[in-house]
Amino acid sequence: MWWVRGRERQCALLGAVTIAFSSILVRLSAASPSTAAVFRCLYALPILGLLAVLEDRRFGRRSWRERRVGVGAGVFFAVDLLLWNHSIADVGAGLATVLANIQVILVPLVAWALLSERPGRSVLAALPVSLIGVLLISGALEHGAYGRDPGRGTLFGLAAGVAYVGFLLMLRHGGADLRRPAGPLFDATAVSTVLCIVAGLVIGDVRLLPTWPSAGWLITLALSSQVVGWLLIATSLPRLPAAMMSMLLTVQPALSVALAAVIFGESPSALQLFGVVLILAALLAARRPGRALDDELPIGSDLMRPADAAGFGAGAASIVAPDD
Repeated sequence: MWWVRGRERQCALLGAVTIAFSSILVRLSAASPSTAAVFRCLYALPILGLLAVLEDRRFGRRSWRERRVGVGAGVFFAVDLLLWNHSIADVGAGLATVLANIQVILVPLVAWALLSERPGRSVLAALPVSLIGVLLISGALEHGAYGRDPGRGTLFGLAAGVAYVGFLLMLRHGGADLRRPAGPLFDATAVSTVLCIVAGLVIGDVRLLPTWPSAGWLITLALSSQVVGWLLIATSLPRLPAAMMSMLLTVQPALSVALAAVIFGESPSALQLFGVVLILAALLAARRPGRALDDELPIGSDLMRPADAAGFGAGAASIVAPDD
């Protein structure tokens, strides 16, 4: 987009800061995991839909083949949101965000297994470091670790990261058009809305008429993270060097931990904080410039980054994001 040119670093940094508030807003809403997932998506649909229509008018309508990838991605995104919101409830907003970001290492490993795309040595070296960090955050090595149920919260966070891998790889495999960040995001968000409603009804924790001020926090979550944050990152990161991308996007989990401490008084134990440091270090190492996957893949549950067109076939795109 024309307004990004010359402002790539500022847009990427603003996007990272924006999505750093995702888990904070989920906690402030005091909504159940399913309710937060539903309305994060639902409230974002009108704006994303309008932007998708404008993209279609400018570049032509997308084919069903292009759109069905977004439908499939929405399934994974719904699972990711539900699991991540449960992780926030169990282990806190800050630690849950750090755990979700481990998918930056999982994506190239899954791509290696399924697509025969060998990851760089930096990713392989970062894996054991990140796993040690996960173990420390889980509280398995100590008594009195922070969180209502840190062990369960860690499992939810890791499972959310795995689901997010499916979301990222489906969009990457489908070859999203770099000119259209809103269209695929609208499709995935719409499908995720429906599935989160169904899942919430089955689980029994969804509230389809949120009360104020919960609704206000969820509207803020949808407009900030799901719309503004993702679109800023989607349009700016393809134009930035990988090393700069790494530094800018690591702001998100680090800032989430700091915000959770200030706003909610979250106080992870010394071992858990050391686990956070290990995971952040592993994420930075995994995104060192190298082969294609090292340069293209994400930082977390709420970052979306189209890759270079040479990455996966002609016109292919890699979607990198956060929930995240």
